[in-house]
Amino acid sequence: MNQNIVRWISLFLVLVFATCLVQAAPTTEVHVILYTEAGTTLDETTVTYQWLAQNLPVYGDGVTHYYHQGPVFEGDKWDKNETTNFKDRGAVKGTDIKDLCDLVGGMSPDDEVMVHAPDGYHVEFGYTNVYEPEPQQGPIVLCWYNGEDTEVGERQGKGYPPDYYTGMRLVFFADNSSNSEGKHVFGNWDMRECLPEKSQHFFGDLYPSTGGLSVKWVDEIMIYRGGYTGEVGGPAKSMASPTSSPLPGFELVFAIAGLMLAFYALMRRAR
Repeated sequence: MNQNIVRWISLFLVLVFATCLVQAAPTTEVHVILYTEAGTTLDETTVTYQWLAQNLPVYGDGVTHYYHQGPVFEGDKWDKNETTNFKDRGAVKGTDIKDLCDLVGGMSPDDEVMVHAPDGYHVEFGYTNVYEPEPQQGPIVLCWYNGEDTEVGERQGKGYPPDYYTGMRLVFFADNSSNSEGKHVFGNWDMRECLPEKSQHFFGDLYPSTGGLSVKWVDEIMIYRGGYTGEVGGPAKSMASPTSSPLPGFELVFAIAGLMLAFYALMRRAR
């Protein structure tokens, strides 16, 4: 193979890798904002995970694993007895979203809070689920430490970000009352019982899956007075970001590839 072609391919792969790293990286701080009903900022602050660990109550012990549940395709899709497709989020520790909201004035009963990631993915929750959660739901926790990685499924990394490479991540600290194995699982049935329909997540708009509520790489927590009124249609589809690509920033990769091919063609002509 022509050495110049090899160089171009190598450069392209480096750019692809670098683009994915920039677009999907662990977060080490979170921006907390309180908006009025008119959309103006009432209060805001930015805090690091180090500050959270030192100044706010810590949830989790770094030993106990917490789980969400993926879609169930056979039998009852709500799987009341929590029998299958558990998503291990690791032995995590973190900060209650409620305590983060209180940094900028807290939520009122008619408010909603958005948990947002840099790629545009986000979910919204009402006052009751944040401030008065049922035990089978548990506190909604922004996790910034993982004491033990998963043995199967998606790897989370271990320690603090960036070693905890899916952090900071949203995890529901459900109790173990519904699981026959004694696991702390926020199951699909728990979601049905605890969350209003507009806050529930569905895989393919049909199969319930609490795994979709476990946002990773969280960078913003936004409180909306009177509730969030933006685009919905599923709790995680509101920003003008492409959702069909398997990797964040994939469109940028294609744009870079197009420029590289065009430049290569010009170089060939100039010979």
